[in-house]
Amino acid sequence: MIEFRSVSYAFGDVPVLEDLSLEIGDGEFVLLAGANGSGKTTLLRHCNGLLEPDSGTVVVDGTPVADNVVAARSSVGMVFQHPRDQFVAATVGADVAFGPENLGLECDEIDRRVENALEAVNLAGRKAERIDALSGGEQSRVAIAGALAMEPSHLVLDEPFTGLDDPARRSVLERLESLSAAGTGVVLATHDLRDVFSLADRVVAMQAGQVVVDDAPTRALADLESLAIRIPETTRERC
Repeated sequence: MIEFRSVSYAFGDVPVLEDLSLEIGDGEFVLLAGANGSGKTTLLRHCNGLLEPDSGTVVVDGTPVADNVVAARSSVGMVFQHPRDQFVAATVGADVAFGPENLGLECDEIDRRVENALEAVNLAGRKAERIDALSGGEQSRVAIAGALAMEPSHLVLDEPFTGLDDPARRSVLERLESLSAAGTGVVLATHDLRDVFSLADRVVAMQAGQVVVDDAPTRALADLESLAIRIPETTRERC
């Protein structure tokens, strides 16, 4: 479980999160919705210690993040909006291995995790390929594999479909659906509910650094359009 307990955070004098409390259960597929600037990215970066709250506490699997950042980063895999921002190596295999290597694992265990992670995103056998030669969708899948290699209980993704064409979107969606079905918790931040709405167990919407909607997907819809969140036409008609 990921818990935000009365979390506040500001960039300088500008508040971004204000006394925010939220719980995300194990195995849930949660859509974190909101317009650009609503605080989604800032919230997610607290999950594994990339940011520290000015006040309040973030707890992952019962342990405050501030007490054990390594444990938090093992439990919460983060995938950034622009995959290139998180790549640290030139080739697929070396990049996916980076996280497990930093845990000090044995070589055999690192190899096992890399192979399993690449298989999970349909990139098995491509460890030697250069990341800069891959398509956008393939790069997104490498980023997801890098997070999965840490064997996290939660996978957190920040606007993962930015800049992807339809085939790439479908490829990433298939991987997320499969991971969710296998029990991995997924938190996906987006301002656009196209494609992902049907996968969600829950929708949490943010505005001005606070949670303003937290409900089952169909019940949440009525409150979302006023928050500049894109709702697919087919979903609107169905509801």
